[in-house]
Amino acid sequence: MGGYFYILANRKNGTLYAGITNDIARRTYEHKEGFIKGFTSRYKVHKLVYYEFYDYIEDAIAREKQVKEWKRVWKIELIKKMNPDWRDLYFDLNK
Repeated sequence: MGGYFYILANRKNGTLYAGITNDIARRTYEHKEGFIKGFTSRYKVHKLVYYEFYDYIEDAIAREKQVKEWKRVWKIELIKKMNPDWRDLYFDLNK
């Protein structure tokens, strides 16, 4: 089963959160609606700014662990390569 590695932000260059899921649209919706209690709801981190799809969820988990070890500036550069305007990519998922 495949999976996604994703990064959420509360605003451009703001607070970041990295996670994994097998359903990126559902999971992002859960963050947006505050269904996921904890860090993302507390800091209003619900803007999907980056994601990658993997054929195997284990690869998405490995990528999450890798990126979580990165310096913040590296994460920002990763986001800017895919999404230079820091648009909320959630709205592009169902197109």
